[in-house]
Amino acid sequence: MTKINASMEVSAKHVHDAKLNVGMLPTGTRVYVTDVGVDPVAEIVSACQKITDMGYIAVPHIPARRIESESALESRLSGLVNDAGVNDILIIAGEADIQMGPYSQSLEILQTGLVDKLGIKHVGLGGHPEGNPAYAGQDVMEVLCNKMSFGNNSDAEFRIVTQFGFDGTKFIQWAKDVKAAGIDAPIHLGVAGPAKITTLIKYAAMCGVGNSLNFFKKRTSAIAQLATKHSPEDVVGPIEQVWATGETNITQIHVFPFGGLQASATWLIERGSYDFSNPIQAAHA
Repeated sequence: MTKINASMEVSAKHVHDAKLNVGMLPTGTRVYVTDVGVDPVAEIVSACQKITDMGYIAVPHIPARRIESESALESRLSGLVNDAGVNDILIIAGEADIQMGPYSQSLEILQTGLVDKLGIKHVGLGGHPEGNPAYAGQDVMEVLCNKMSFGNNSDAEFRIVTQFGFDGTKFIQWAKDVKAAGIDAPIHLGVAGPAKITTLIKYAAMCGVGNSLNFFKKRTSAIAQLATKHSPEDVVGPIEQVWATGETNITQIHVFPFGGLQASATWLIERGSYDFSNPIQAAHA
């Protein structure tokens, strides 16, 4: 059976420390560059340039709540486009402790018109299968519909990229709900790559995926299990089966390599999600 394609999440530090290398992933793989407020913008732009030079597609996060002003947003996007060859971005609200500028959510970034002004052709928007406390009572699906409606009037192609989770069944149902809501955009579901279970519990708590964390803990309650490594197959297997049927808009998985980039890349190669003889055409999936 053909395996579902994948993208990868990295930090700017991963790139600058040469944890990501040419040939580790197939040419054309989307490589997302996270922004959690620890890397200067110049470091993120430089990382994206290196990713592009390696033959991958650099996808920097644009975290709305961390952008200080509209001029700062335009400067960041212009630098990414003009200096790093970026043509694909992921716009998220961003979990800043305080809102640092005029933007509280990703829709407000879109409303500036800078995506089309700068000719950015591919845009990812955050999806939240487990809800999002930051929406303060707003209906998550309604928020997503509003963002995707805006995308219908843009020259860019829009997709949905989710946070990682451990309950594949819940993610599948959410994808069905998205389609039932009339949203036809491709969905890339977030999954955690191979890692120690204790490591995943730590990151899950930090990233606020509480429901999935509780689900995961119930399955790994024994002390002996906590010392072992987590295989993503329990999550990816059911997603892949539904993907193969075409009954949802799921088109890829997006991997968070908490156990290391090489471990996640090796797992994807061994399972067949990365085929070096037929590079992923990530920009069209």
